[in-house]
Amino acid sequence: MKNLFLCNVLLISIGSFSQNCTDYYYFQNNKSIEMTITNKKGKETGKITYAISNVQQTGSTVTSTINSEFVDAKGKLISKATNNMKCVSGIIMMDMKMFIPSAQQEQMGDISGSGEQSYLEYPSTMNAGDVLKDGQFSMDFKMQSGIGAHINVDITKRKVEGKESVTTPAGTWDCFKINYHSKVVVKMGIGIPINADVTEWYAPGFGVVKSESNGGGTEITAIK
Repeated sequence: MKNLFLCNVLLISIGSFSQNCTDYYYFQNNKSIEMTITNKKGKETGKITYAISNVQQTGSTVTSTINSEFVDAKGKLISKATNNMKCVSGIIMMDMKMFIPSAQQEQMGDISGSGEQSYLEYPSTMNAGDVLKDGQFSMDFKMQSGIGAHINVDITKRKVEGKESVTTPAGTWDCFKINYHSKVVVKMGIGIPINADVTEWYAPGFGVVKSESNGGGTEITAIK
């Protein structure tokens, strides 16, 4: 894989993609990624910054710690979280807590609680028409008010639709376009499911650089 940094622009070529986990941006110490969140009208509602640390390698497996901070459009801190990522022989495995929508993160505050570690897999090779593995995550937590609650996230019907070039303020990527269905249930007594059809653009060797759903979207706006 060849990475070219020029004026904060990262260009990743699928044709030169490598299965060396340590080449992936999420497995490089002291790097950070900023994603901007917008509502369905395209107005900015906040930012999430991911800081990468504690990268370790054992055989063909590389792990990293991802500390994230979510701020609103005015820069006020809304929540913090500590997540984990794994890469096994070129397969990226993203902590499913990273897929909790921003609206639910705002309710939860600092995202910590009890639950089994769950990952969503991104294979080292993809082709149009491929069906990817589903993901499921559940966790008990406390609301900012101190009330106990439970969250369940299901990501299903993941399908690779094809390849597209995506440009954001942070750079240009050759991506795979992936569609999936997201179902989130937060229970404080009776849980009401929140369903969304999501499209994301995934750059091999990097990660998700952009996403869109019926409630808005996210995109990478800065890389350091």
